[in-house]
Amino acid sequence: MAAGERYDLIIVGGGPGGYVAAVRAAQLGLKAVCIEKENRLGGVCLNVGCIPSKALLDSSEYYRLAKERFAEHGVHARGLGLDLSKMMARKETVVKDLTDNVRKLLEGNKVDIVHGRARLVAPDTVEVSRESNESSPRDDRRTVLTADAVLLATGSEPVSLPNLPFDGNRVVSSTGALAFESVPGHLGIVGGGYIGLELGSVWLRLGARVTVVEMLPKLASTLDDQVGRALQRALAKQGFDFRLRTRVTGADIKDDAAVLTLEQDGREEALNCERVLVAVGRRALTRGLGLEELGIGLDSRSGQVLVDSQYRTSVPNVYAIGDLIAGPMLAHKASAEGIAAVEHIAGLPGEVNYEAIPSVIYTSPEVAGVGLTEEQVKERNIPYCVGTYPFSGAGRARCMGETEGFAKIIAHARTDRILGVHVIGSRASDMIAECVLAIELDASSEDIARTVHAHPTFSEALHEAAMNVRSCSIYGQKLRMT
Repeated sequence: MAAGERYDLIIVGGGPGGYVAAVRAAQLGLKAVCIEKENRLGGVCLNVGCIPSKALLDSSEYYRLAKERFAEHGVHARGLGLDLSKMMARKETVVKDLTDNVRKLLEGNKVDIVHGRARLVAPDTVEVSRESNESSPRDDRRTVLTADAVLLATGSEPVSLPNLPFDGNRVVSSTGALAFESVPGHLGIVGGGYIGLELGSVWLRLGARVTVVEMLPKLASTLDDQVGRALQRALAKQGFDFRLRTRVTGADIKDDAAVLTLEQDGREEALNCERVLVAVGRRALTRGLGLEELGIGLDSRSGQVLVDSQYRTSVPNVYAIGDLIAGPMLAHKASAEGIAAVEHIAGLPGEVNYEAIPSVIYTSPEVAGVGLTEEQVKERNIPYCVGTYPFSGAGRARCMGETEGFAKIIAHARTDRILGVHVIGSRASDMIAECVLAIELDASSEDIARTVHAHPTFSEALHEAAMNVRSCSIYGQKLRMT
């Protein structure tokens, strides 16, 4: 067991929470080390999550557009074909470029990088073990690092089902669904959240039949209901088959297929799939960290780490962020928490405004939202006004043929403060940033209405929706108020 040097901060995990925290620590003059168990930095997001899925979503969307939409623009694609292996190779190139950039970023900020599995053996001590390999059988080293503070940022892992365990072949997690060697004839997806819908979109566009099985009565249950209904209609029109209020009660996994037993309202049916993606959620990756031995408190239901407002665990000099703690499991949330936690460790004020955390579903149409949904506003008995505007009324959307969807702004009926914004349509993932800033600054719908938006752009739909909140649109859209 080799003894390592002492640091101001040890960061366990090299994903969006960990590496961003490491850079912030270096900026604040802290001597930091980042421990990552995988060979590449970037965590789940860069390696098997956000980035590869978006690379495939973009590639598959180009393929769909070439097949279905180019002709209306006068562009005729003859002899169109799909080279899946090249598409996958491009995805890997995108991932490698970004993970290499993360390494350069840390090295440029003089953050030490250690690869191996970390385990807390004392509040200020982390043991890092590296498995031996065939070329270096004696490379079974254990390094002990000590620091004034430890920040846990190990992320999460997919949840399996007892009657449908991952086998890496017929039944896969999101990681497996990013690496199919051929387009499945029929892809069954268990779970109607954003992961299932995004990966289902990839394979549907490339030619698969896709069936989504969801036990709840609606898709993506955290969405504003009006937006969720619009998304379901749009995806059904594309070819998605949705089985809502339906459970998987059994599975027969064969060499060439997986037969799922579905139950809805007491009736059973068999669903024959070539592959099955289980996307029912993720859980905090705390296994092997030694948290229980140190007495670090965990939530009895979720298994997530309990922290205070400064991200300290029940052991004061040990902190946790990202998917390890409560809240949506989003990369940008982890990054914001990493910065805030490090600022607390450095003795500075640090804060994350959880009312201003955006969420995005990268289907087509895209869905993006921030703040409260209309249902949440009603539950809290807040008097509110709603303004909406369809993309069919936006000139830029018409030019591009992307008229599906709308922008929706919810504001307080008396103060006009923006409570929530929800957008479904092309470019929603980019448009939402304006709305996040508005909520961060406690802006009103009038603030957006009085802000000049370039013409013609998709963001004009937000401008019109803001004017409709107070029923002042020159196009006469009606105000809805309760």
